[in-house]
Amino acid sequence: MDTESQIYRDLQKNLDKLPSGFPATESGADIRLLKQLFTPEEAEIATQLSMKPEPIKRIYNRVKKSRMSIEELEQILDRMAYKGILLVSEEGYDEKHYSNARLDAGGTYNFQVNRLTKDLINAYHQYIDETRAKVKVKAGTKMILPLRTIPVEKGIPLPGKYQVSNYDDVRKIIKNVRGQIAVTNCICRQSKDLLGGSCTRTDLRETCLMIGPDHAKRHVDMGIGRYITRDEALDILAKAQEAGLVLQPENSQRPEAICCCCGDCCALFAAIKKYPRPSDFYATNYYAEVNPELCTGCEECIERCQLEARLMVNDVATINLDSCIGCGNCVSICPSNANRLKKKEREIVPPKDKEAFDMKVLSNKVGKWNMLKIRMKMLLGLRV
Repeated sequence: MDTESQIYRDLQKNLDKLPSGFPATESGADIRLLKQLFTPEEAEIATQLSMKPEPIKRIYNRVKKSRMSIEELEQILDRMAYKGILLVSEEGYDEKHYSNARLDAGGTYNFQVNRLTKDLINAYHQYIDETRAKVKVKAGTKMILPLRTIPVEKGIPLPGKYQVSNYDDVRKIIKNVRGQIAVTNCICRQSKDLLGGSCTRTDLRETCLMIGPDHAKRHVDMGIGRYITRDEALDILAKAQEAGLVLQPENSQRPEAICCCCGDCCALFAAIKKYPRPSDFYATNYYAEVNPELCTGCEECIERCQLEARLMVNDVATINLDSCIGCGNCVSICPSNANRLKKKEREIVPPKDKEAFDMKVLSNKVGKWNMLKIRMKMLLGLRV
């Protein structure tokens, strides 16, 4: 293996340590994707980054043998941050901290919105298709997804019927945002547009809300997002709900982003629908049911469902609960009020924040003993 190829292989191994992972592929699709994103110099530096945000002096101690100055390193790290191939964190620190970014949805690939190329899209899709084909989900296990589903406002059960937690109420999520809010274009619909297709569900494109203090700022700093007010955010969500899109915040009580997804373009939906029971893997606290006596057979809910969980039986709409994720879109569109949401007996409480989510995913990935060693390294300031 030549020197450049080894650099990218080392980077792949380092990124695979992240909670989301970045496994190798037999075809080399992993390396081809990395080469679309990182120059050899950037790849070499990224191999020295950790999943935990670190100050530049600590990173410099690992790369100073390359004879670059700390000022030169900072320039490269800031350039990489602008490209979206690493994360800069400032909230809660007295100086900038840098860390590796997950490469899949929600990370580096999403940061390429508004600067996508067909080559990058195809390289990403090839990699995702190959790695997902190898994923085997054992019966009785639950995949921990980066997004969760919450009901659209009109789909929420009547007040007093159930207690709706703050993390299941999109208005309360927006109300409780710390810091500014930014909005970006949907990378899934943009990818489809660039490949010559078009979303059949909506013309909306600017629908992804970034609501974490660092997360909103980094999108604006990269030039791929713009700041908006809370009222503007609620207006965007209202239009998304009117279009029948599914509200999907990050899977935590303090999400850093809210996606508005359609079954036509969403990469996560496309992956989940390949499993026989998509609902088994989704963090959602509701499911839909139909009153057959009220159903008029108009089929509005059939057209509305993004997960293809609705079908007609004897001229009455029915629900495949193996696919229903409780988004509430069928409730909001039903002219005869035959559809309603019911809360699951056991409520799924999401992790406290993004860090807690990542640690939960990582613990499931490496096991309790290895997780203990990783936490010890973090406490000692070592690279993980």
